[in-house]
Amino acid sequence: MVKFSKELEAQLIPEWREAFVNYWQLKKQIKRIKLSRVPKQPHHASGDLIGRSIFDSLHYLVKNITRNLLGSEDDSLNIIQVRKKTIKDSGEEIYETELAQLFSEEDEVREFFGKLDEELNKVNQFFKTQESEFLERGETLNKQLQILLDLKRIISDRRRKNSPSKAYNTEIFPRSPARDSDYSENLGDSDETNSEISQSTESTEEIITTLEKNGISFVNSATRTKTKKGKPKMAMRIDVPATNPTRAIKAITSMLWEDLVNNPTGDFIPKRKIQCAEKMIRSAFVELYKGLDLLKTYSSLNMVAFSKILKKFDKVSCQKASANYLKEVKKSHFVSSDKVVRLMDEVESIFTKHFANNDRKKAMKFLRPKQHKDSHMVTFLAGLSTGCFVSLFCVYAILAHLCGIFSPSNEQAYMRTVYPVFSVFALLSLHLLMYGCNLFMWKNTRINYNFIFEFSPSTALKHRDAFLICTTLMTSVVGAMVVHLLLRAAGFSPGQIDAIPGLLLLFFIALLICPFDIFYRPTRYCFIRVLRNIVCSPFYKVLLVDFFMADQLTSQIPLLRHLETTGCHIFARVFKTHHPETCHSGRLYMEITYIISFLPYFWRALQCARRWFDDGDVNHLTNMGKYVSAMVAAGARVTYHRQSNHLWLAIVLITSVMATSYQLYWDFIKDWGFFNPNSRNPWLRDDLILRNKSIYYMSIALNTVLRVTWVQAVMHFKVGDAQSRLLEFFVAALEVIRRGHWNFYRLENEHLNNVGHYRAVKTVPLPFRETDSD
Repeated sequence: MVKFSKELEAQLIPEWREAFVNYWQLKKQIKRIKLSRVPKQPHHASGDLIGRSIFDSLHYLVKNITRNLLGSEDDSLNIIQVRKKTIKDSGEEIYETELAQLFSEEDEVREFFGKLDEELNKVNQFFKTQESEFLERGETLNKQLQILLDLKRIISDRRRKNSPSKAYNTEIFPRSPARDSDYSENLGDSDETNSEISQSTESTEEIITTLEKNGISFVNSATRTKTKKGKPKMAMRIDVPATNPTRAIKAITSMLWEDLVNNPTGDFIPKRKIQCAEKMIRSAFVELYKGLDLLKTYSSLNMVAFSKILKKFDKVSCQKASANYLKEVKKSHFVSSDKVVRLMDEVESIFTKHFANNDRKKAMKFLRPKQHKDSHMVTFLAGLSTGCFVSLFCVYAILAHLCGIFSPSNEQAYMRTVYPVFSVFALLSLHLLMYGCNLFMWKNTRINYNFIFEFSPSTALKHRDAFLICTTLMTSVVGAMVVHLLLRAAGFSPGQIDAIPGLLLLFFIALLICPFDIFYRPTRYCFIRVLRNIVCSPFYKVLLVDFFMADQLTSQIPLLRHLETTGCHIFARVFKTHHPETCHSGRLYMEITYIISFLPYFWRALQCARRWFDDGDVNHLTNMGKYVSAMVAAGARVTYHRQSNHLWLAIVLITSVMATSYQLYWDFIKDWGFFNPNSRNPWLRDDLILRNKSIYYMSIALNTVLRVTWVQAVMHFKVGDAQSRLLEFFVAALEVIRRGHWNFYRLENEHLNNVGHYRAVKTVPLPFRETDSD
């Protein structure tokens, strides 16, 4: 049987941890009471024993008389009295417990019930606050949904007036998952008369008036082209946040579009905006339901915790004090209030009716998505892939030695054509391995990474999946390397077999964009979507997952440069203009090298600019300066690689030291939240997830050392071509390891910030705004 403390630890909401009853501290209080009840060994005096036995007999006699007079059932009522008081200033209700009878351990018991009252008041207050917020959010969503339904009704009425014979057979929103079932039944009746259509005009005008009060603009411009009946055309504007390039451009050009473009149907109907607004409202209902479900779980877990702790007290004190207190707990607001349950039922019915075509099963797939359990098959496949990888790598090492790949005659050609492709896969696999380790650590430390990254729990990648992808990728790559060596030993020309790495790269790119639901399609498409957001950084609203992935790219510049070399070789062979030296020292190659060295930092700087534009926080501009300094340092190092003189050496040292200092400051102060002078943990922060503080100090030292690996680029070691490239790969691998190490503490700090603000449910922007908000 699992102890309740472990069950509570496993089920509590991480972001609300501080708001839960402190079950563990209350258990310590009970332990103190238990220890104080242990009888002390007598030192002298048989007279003391006689006196103690007399008092004990009197105490036992009084206790029995009291029990006979009042009855055993009322025994608990005479031990403690729980009173509810209301604070005059705030109107807040609090509980206070008084001891009606004396305990032998009076101080410990009084301290225990004082702490119990604090916990009960804390739970009650938090529940009331969250409940009021969710109720307010539910009321706002109902208004938003009503506006959406009214807009649909207006559009349908206008279409019916313009084309009465076809209006009822035309689907207004073919791509939208939402339908108003009552209104759809009206649309299904194609025999309505023109008189009924004219009667709906008055209701339409009333709806328009109501919507205008809620911030929806209906523009009747006299300058616009009029309809055949001489009436001006009507345009509707919906306030949809500009979170992507399409919406940003629409926001800029909507006025010109509405004023200059003539619609041949006589009405400007923003179907795409309506669909977008509908999707936003649907997402908001899903998040509301999720929050209500969390609050319901919060209530039930705390109720069980109070019940368990009071039973433990009764067992230790040998009294029945819990019954009276438990009655008050059950009467308290967080247990007795049924507003959360009623709102959950209301959300279910609304979502089923308007967003699932009255299909409750379909609605619950959105509201309560099932989480896939960890499969032992995934673990087995990951282990099998690991074994295959090790075996193939040993085979490759033996074949490479027998074929003399690293001999002076073959070394240069092999390292130029084959090495870059395999380095790409090796660095990518290492990054996946580090990400799998991050997922494992985040899960064990209960860091809610799915909520922070806004991943769907049903499709989010788990650490076993990351390890499986990593080992499968490396097994395929090493297998291709073995095939490459076998064909080389069989006498095939290098021009034929050197295409194998390029074909392998194209295969994995095709797998990445494969539309079929195979090999983690949700994860692949999420990766592509995030990359799109990064490349188009100024136009998309920057989410945490976007700039988190962009930070990963800044650590994978060697991988991007290897992709450049590989692409050069592939395209040169395709167009039959292959000159190996142009893919390593040509002018165009060096220009592209500059661009690749800048791009990840440039994208990240654009993200900082967009976040400053959205939030107005100057810290984003300061963060942008960090990436600008990194761009300057990267450009200086690339130039020094071409022009090794004292001037460029001095420039590299100055720019790199400044950029590294900037990066270390941001790592420790901003990203990790360390070096707080007032922290109770010296040079760290107040809240730490890992219990061993020394790990944090070692991490600071490790991050500092790995940040200065650029020194290798300054010190030109006199080694061969193969050794030089292996050294570069080793340094690139260290940067990937540093980034994986950095990821854990970055997300730990983000998680603690969410905990500090009790953010357990994301806030979805709503399309329709109140007029007063302007």
